[in-house]
Amino acid sequence: MITTSKSAKIIPHIVLMILTLVCLLPLLLLLMASLTDEQTLMLNGYSFFPEKFSADAYTYIFKTGKTVLRAYGITFFVTAIGTVCNVCMTVCLSYPLARPGLKGRNAIAFFVFFTMLFNGGLVPTYIMYSQFFHIRDTIFALLIPSFLMSPFNVILMRNYFKTNIPDAIIEAAKLDGASELRTLVNVVLPMSTPIIGTIGLMSGLAYWNDWTNGLYYLVKRTDLYSIQNVLTNMLNNIQFLKTATQLQGINIEMGTLPSVSIRMAIAVVAVIPVMIVYPFIQKSFVKGIVIGGVKG
Repeated sequence: MITTSKSAKIIPHIVLMILTLVCLLPLLLLLMASLTDEQTLMLNGYSFFPEKFSADAYTYIFKTGKTVLRAYGITFFVTAIGTVCNVCMTVCLSYPLARPGLKGRNAIAFFVFFTMLFNGGLVPTYIMYSQFFHIRDTIFALLIPSFLMSPFNVILMRNYFKTNIPDAIIEAAKLDGASELRTLVNVVLPMSTPIIGTIGLMSGLAYWNDWTNGLYYLVKRTDLYSIQNVLTNMLNNIQFLKTATQLQGINIEMGTLPSVSIRMAIAVVAVIPVMIVYPFIQKSFVKGIVIGGVKG
């Protein structure tokens, strides 16, 4: 009986260790590939123990330090402001939909869900934002389109409010004279930190990884590019140089331009801030997904 008990404890730990290695090894290989010499990488492929190390890829990325730092600043600004706006707007729409006294809430919920299935398409969306809202070549082009509100987040938060905020607490707050706004701010939101952290993480990742808005709406103002757009431009420039030199017959060593290793370095540079932030909100993220995903 004791042996069975010990094995029952050891086996899950072994399985979890294997799963952890499965998740960590690709990240380690990514890091090692970004630090591998370009010529070695092309000849020998990816390896955890490369024959020759080189930081040329990172040197190429950070040699225009001001551009990268400015792009990081813009990305942090857009991610912070966009996440706060996303969470606030999601709360303001989700809370009324979770209250049984709202007239027409089912119809409103249907329209929210409908936008998950159908949209106007890229061209009408671009025309609307560029010609009617005039956000092209402004910082709002990185904030408003696509990520300012997500219907999935609205439904997730509404389900959380319906299943985890007892009606008795809200009724008690009303009996004490609290308005709907005060009830939301002082009673509901303090009890909703898991779902708020979950929505904040998902919207923050969406803003951080976004490069399409900069591609579509920032035509002249390249100084407003986020880090994703700057890194993508660097990669495109290297590919263009390689193609141009080959077409013109210029003799250039393949290792002088870090085309392969720079892809790995770009991924490392883009993912480091996310890896730093995620452990602090992991518990809230898991709890919010599990509870908010319950059908209410």
